[in-house]
Amino acid sequence: MKPIYKRILLKLSGEALMGEQEFGISSEVISSYAKQIKEVADLGVEVGIVIGGGNIFRGLSGASQGIDRVTGDHMGMLATVINSLALQNSIESLGVPTRVQTAIEMPQIAEPFIKRKAQRHLEKGRVVIFGAGTGNPYFTTDTAAALRAIEIHADVVIKATKVDGIYDKDPVKFADAVKYHEVTYTEVLNKDLKVMDATAISLCRENKLPIIVFDSLVEGNIKKVVMGESIGTIVIEG
Repeated sequence: MKPIYKRILLKLSGEALMGEQEFGISSEVISSYAKQIKEVADLGVEVGIVIGGGNIFRGLSGASQGIDRVTGDHMGMLATVINSLALQNSIESLGVPTRVQTAIEMPQIAEPFIKRKAQRHLEKGRVVIFGAGTGNPYFTTDTAAALRAIEIHADVVIKATKVDGIYDKDPVKFADAVKYHEVTYTEVLNKDLKVMDATAISLCRENKLPIIVFDSLVEGNIKKVVMGESIGTIVIEG
């Protein structure tokens, strides 16, 4: 069997990197992600990654503590770069060539985001991690994931979470929460399903870019998604 996707954009949450910790990066979780990414790259799938920074700092929570929102969002972007470098290190330790590109220039540690260069890296089998979000305040890393996926012509956005798909309400709080196997962009927006923010969903809808939401903490699940196994929830046009 061959993978059903040639090029993917994997969206990882910063919070998931904490594992059981209250802060920072769990070596266990980041190693699991690196192994799963290698597994997919070894199949010949081209992998772009956007990673959040919530395990280190979130702009919105900073704003609630009196930090200017723009300053807070810039701090959050820097947190995503820390996570990007940690993930790069973990993936490269497994022998997979990796590049970090950032939306805010910091040439001593990463390349600036250049669309054509990113595509060339992907064509050469390198994993590309996109750090610093979109480089603009008020935009989430979900929106950055949708934007980068469209720019690099990814076939799908694969959103890695701690739950096994999209539910009609929070499955952690409500035992009667119902899981969707398939849902449209419009339903996600109208029902305010907490998948990705509205800007990210709208971008994906406009560009007919499917989104798959799944539990990434189960090893082997990223491979199952790219092989076309029915896990998680897919968001597509109705």
